[in-house]
Amino acid sequence: MILLLCNQKGGVGKSTTTYHLTRSAIREGQRVLVIDLDPQGNITRGLTRDVASDAPVVADALSERSTLTLEDILVPGIWPGLTVAPTVGETLTPVRDELASTTKPGREARLRGQLEAVKADYDLVLIDSGPALDTLTLNALTAADGVILITQSSSWSLDGLALLLRTIRDVRQFYNPSLEVAGLILNQHEPRTASGKYWAGELATAAGENGLRLIEPYVPKRNAIKDAIDYGQGLDEGDYKARPLGKLYDEILKQLMERNAR
Repeated sequence: MILLLCNQKGGVGKSTTTYHLTRSAIREGQRVLVIDLDPQGNITRGLTRDVASDAPVVADALSERSTLTLEDILVPGIWPGLTVAPTVGETLTPVRDELASTTKPGREARLRGQLEAVKADYDLVLIDSGPALDTLTLNALTAADGVILITQSSSWSLDGLALLLRTIRDVRQFYNPSLEVAGLILNQHEPRTASGKYWAGELATAAGENGLRLIEPYVPKRNAIKDAIDYGQGLDEGDYKARPLGKLYDEILKQLMERNAR
């Protein structure tokens, strides 16, 4: 199963969510591949150890200027059973521009083509995308079985949802007719604030109107979620007070897998 974590806005927690869902899948004994398709390379720093600045990376597997494949650039992750397709430095930016400027057919399917050779080796593939609806995200949408929309309880999240859904509909029509929206994850939620309560309600209404599943439980705003990444740990491995948060991600992963397996 190939799942893309997506939102065209930065700072909503795509990489953080990718990290903790990865840990949940590893704890279940799954073989996991994480593809870092974000030019910032945050998930590579979180899930790997010491990837050299000149190491082969995702950009090499997507560029026509390189003969390397996705299989050539994979590195071990921080947990047994985890493999990462890394991004370091500014390597994805010129490839994004290359994809945008080419007139050759199939530019939106390069990642899908590369995944064909390796996806059978994994139970779950997670793609962490950048904060833009660009040619890299288009490649990820074309390759994925399902999209996980990461959102927050705010007015922007509601405004941006329509644009994102329109892009997904276009990808279904032209590139990937089997693409599903696996669900919306409400991240960094503050249920005790008036704003948090109001916008969570508005998002729930918008999700219902669009036939989308707003997954519960919502992910609360907690320092421990970020701290675990800084220490290179799962939420189950550190402070015992944070362990219920790890179980929250376990439940979210279970729902996403069940939904997309149908």
